[in-house]
Amino acid sequence: MDVQDYYRTLGVARTATQAEIKKAFRKLAREHHPDRKPGDKAAERRFKEINEANEVLSDPAKREKYDRFGKDWEAYSRAGAAAGNADPFGPGGPFAGYATYGRGSGGPNVRYEFRTSGEAGDFSDFFRMMFGEDLGGSGGRGGARGGGRARRGNLDDVLSDMGFGGGGVAGAGAQPARGRAGTATAERLPAVEATAEITLEEAFHGTTRIVEMDGRRLEVTIPRGVDIGSRVRLTGKGPDGRDLVVVFQVRPHSFFTRRGADLEREIPITLKEALLGGEVAVGTLKGRVLLTLPAGTQNAKTFRLSKQGMPRLKGDGPGDLYVRVKVILPTHLTDEAKAAAELFLDLANQPDPRG
Repeated sequence: MDVQDYYRTLGVARTATQAEIKKAFRKLAREHHPDRKPGDKAAERRFKEINEANEVLSDPAKREKYDRFGKDWEAYSRAGAAAGNADPFGPGGPFAGYATYGRGSGGPNVRYEFRTSGEAGDFSDFFRMMFGEDLGGSGGRGGARGGGRARRGNLDDVLSDMGFGGGGVAGAGAQPARGRAGTATAERLPAVEATAEITLEEAFHGTTRIVEMDGRRLEVTIPRGVDIGSRVRLTGKGPDGRDLVVVFQVRPHSFFTRRGADLEREIPITLKEALLGGEVAVGTLKGRVLLTLPAGTQNAKTFRLSKQGMPRLKGDGPGDLYVRVKVILPTHLTDEAKAAAELFLDLANQPDPRG
């Protein structure tokens, strides 16, 4: 049976990062999208394979199981859970020595087969020894020869109880799990979402937040650089063992406006600072820094303070802080101040800015 290698499907190495997997998936999905090749069955089949590979490799929990157990990781996990999370193919397990094709090699091409002499009776003996059941349905090896249908039905039940689908021996793990009534068990339940509201300072420095879910209090670690809509997945922490996805909302700030990893703010300066220049203190999320104003700084001029913005969630260094100055003119001038101002302005001889 051909088994799809998800890494080969996406054209990435087994050591690929999540970013590399995402990039490869997007590229291949665009190339093989059915809308670009209408009626091309091969392209449609390729597109489905790409999506299937991405669905597993883009989920760290699924990817870890796939790296361990290969294509049949879901069925294998169910079999392990039925045995108390023990490795059914490991030393001392019920299938020790019966797993072939890639176990221990790290490769994804894993298939489960059981060694027999080719006669159904030997296989029945194997299961009778392991599970104490007469799979022949007639109480003995001789009965097994003539009771093939009964044996097949009981074997399906055994495989079903273990979490494998019925319908055969080799590659049984590739079948969906079925109960005795023949109905498929529920697929993995969808994740549950919860919202956590944080301040811009918490998004800058990182923090922890307590999320209540069904009477349980869960501590969520908030990484530096999260933005509105950023999501953190907690595997198995939701109701009924579902994944819990925490979606962040960042409250507006009194001084700062956020543009991705960059921040913007406005600071007031005096007429003297604007005319003659000088140093003014600017508050950042790290602390205070000094901004040097050149003489003749115009109102609304913007200065860039490098690396004083938000940290980026995926690295690559912080953003910048853009500071816009606002010149505040003096008011309530005395007669002496008015006279001095008039003398100064005559000496400055400013041209008409409107002409």
